[in-house]
Amino acid sequence: MPTAILTGEPVPRSSIEGDLRSLGFDVRVASGTDDTATLLERVPADQRVAVVDPRFVGHVHALRLGLTDPRFPLAAVPGAVTAQAAGRQALGRALTRESDAGAGTVAVGSLADRLATALDTDGAAVHRPELGSLVAAVPADPQARDEARRSVLAVDDEAVRLKSAVKARDGFFTTFFISPYSRYIARWCARRGLTPNQVTTASLLTALIAAGCAATGTRGGFVAAGVLLIFSFVLDCTDGQLARYSLQYSTLGAWLDATFDRAKEYAYYAGLALGAARGGDDVWALALGAMILQTCRHVVDFSFNEANHDATANTSPTAALSDKLDSVGWTVWVRRMIVLPIGERWAMIAVLTALTTPRITFYALLVGCAFAATYTTAGRVLRSLTRKAERTDRAARALADLADNGPLAQSLSRVALPLRTPVVSALLGAAAVVLTVSLAPYGSWLPVVSGVIYVAFSALAVARPLKGPLDWLVPPLFRAAEYGTVLALAVRAEVNGALPAAFGLVAAVAYHHYDTVYRIRGGAGAPPAWLVRAIGGQEGRTLLVTVLAALLTGSQFGVALTAVAVAVALVVLVESIRFWVSAGAPAVHDEGEPA
Repeated sequence: MPTAILTGEPVPRSSIEGDLRSLGFDVRVASGTDDTATLLERVPADQRVAVVDPRFVGHVHALRLGLTDPRFPLAAVPGAVTAQAAGRQALGRALTRESDAGAGTVAVGSLADRLATALDTDGAAVHRPELGSLVAAVPADPQARDEARRSVLAVDDEAVRLKSAVKARDGFFTTFFISPYSRYIARWCARRGLTPNQVTTASLLTALIAAGCAATGTRGGFVAAGVLLIFSFVLDCTDGQLARYSLQYSTLGAWLDATFDRAKEYAYYAGLALGAARGGDDVWALALGAMILQTCRHVVDFSFNEANHDATANTSPTAALSDKLDSVGWTVWVRRMIVLPIGERWAMIAVLTALTTPRITFYALLVGCAFAATYTTAGRVLRSLTRKAERTDRAARALADLADNGPLAQSLSRVALPLRTPVVSALLGAAAVVLTVSLAPYGSWLPVVSGVIYVAFSALAVARPLKGPLDWLVPPLFRAAEYGTVLALAVRAEVNGALPAAFGLVAAVAYHHYDTVYRIRGGAGAPPAWLVRAIGGQEGRTLLVTVLAALLTGSQFGVALTAVAVAVALVVLVESIRFWVSAGAPAVHDEGEPA
């Protein structure tokens, strides 16, 4: 149980003790600075501790935001400061200095506020939440206390809490068709002790049931699938709102929220393809194409953001224009909708599933995603070309990790002569292998030759740090090359089972790539080198698939793809689950709606 130390007896009519206990704190009272230090030492080092001024007047939610958010080792609001295990030593040092400095002098102001200032002086990262209209104050006299109490009564604490549960930046469909009521579902869940992870799991199960309904291939099944997919999205919004409403953030929850969205969508694609097959229409190539396009869109987003995460330079004219458009109401919503974010995309898929056929659904999805990908990628290319940015070693390492090169490319890159434009190497290699496997007859050795060439270009692309203005395009080009090769060879095999097997393989590899992204975003770095070597790296898997297609018949190729998919999935899933369940990575929750 966390401990709150009141630095003196509460003033008359104060509710601070009850407020702290309602937040789960064990409240103890200290007679002064030295007594506070003594009580602090008695609290186990692995437990949260808060130092609170007994004169505090404010909303309970202000205290909740300042003292219970698990994402920050140190946090403070006026009149209160808190430390988790990682910040206990810093708080202890600040309190010791305060005790030493206060000997024989009269302390001025709140001890909690002085400690927060001392932590800032020491360079410790003290989180101070944005309180908005919430009140948190330490009144100096009875008149100020009465004014603060009136300010507290003038603001509805619960209304502010509900409003803040919704993302600050969301898509049009989510903002106007989901969030107006999903926030109340989140509160209902919080009051019944449900956790965000439980709601996330319920969302996944609902989406899987929707995929199963779509797989029936009946009109009733398609209608049920569309309805369930929307309900799954409502739960998907609810889990994040529940996390913000109750501040139940966790490393595991961040991972589940990030990966389950992809698992739900791609499982639904598979369900639609199975349903179409029951009706005699083979749309597995469309399903796989949609998954590849969507995954490459995400890699573009991730790579661009990582490349510019800590870049320092003048803002480009393109970025300035974008910021200007974002200041005009209607253009904000148009720009958010045309990139087809998750809310709009799932709504479109659900409606088309219920009213049309899987083939029409996939055609619409491919056209919409292709337009969105072209729009966002073109804008980012223009920004990169017009912005003279100094990219850091950290950004170069992140892009190299996202590239996912294996032992073949890494070994060759050590002896290769680096080119001035790595993105050109990646583009030439990707074009060579995808075009060759798409045009050559199945069983030909030409794709193998193109695979070898692709390995060489992959090595050239990473032979120097990826710090160029367009080097963030290297990882998405590699994704397009690997996934496109698998798709093209499965199509050329022209046998039943090859495309579903290819779908499974791309899904397993895509999971590995998403896992890499969220590890980097969580500050934990890329997956271990042994994992990348074990599954061959992107260039090794691409070459392997071309060799299998040259050596095996079409039916044997489908079996081989299935075996590779199972092997890759087992290795990456076991390592990923081990890492996220046991890792100390910070809980990174996306506050913007992903594409």
